[in-house]
Amino acid sequence: MKTVRILILEDDLRTLSSLLKAIDKLEENLLGEGKDIGVTVLSEFTQVEEYLNSSKANIYDVILLDRDCKAGGSFHVIDFNKYTIDKIIGISSTPPYNEELLKRGVKRIIHKDYQVLDQFSEEVIFQIKDLLQLKS
Repeated sequence: MKTVRILILEDDLRTLSSLLKAIDKLEENLLGEGKDIGVTVLSEFTQVEEYLNSSKANIYDVILLDRDCKAGGSFHVIDFNKYTIDKIIGISSTPPYNEELLKRGVKRIIHKDYQVLDQFSEEVIFQIKDLLQLKS
């Protein structure tokens, strides 16, 4: 079984719920291809600084990157040299934060709209499948 590893840097529980529901559906489809999904969620920028940036391993196939977190900082502290920007999907609800990622070289941005979170999550799944060249 091949595991697709997804890192979600997000602190909003409604958004996480919607994303996890959509990722669950994706995993159901991938199981037939001998793949499953491992998800890591970090909800504070300090976790990015203390665990991700200091870790030697880079095991994630996809990184969903919001900006603000309830701890008062930014998830954009992630080490962009260590974690390939081609694996990052920006998911902020604030256009200037998404534009900031575009300037840093991130090519995949999905504007998070709290009024249509399920649509947002479906677009995230579409981008994950495209990024990883998945059939399901």
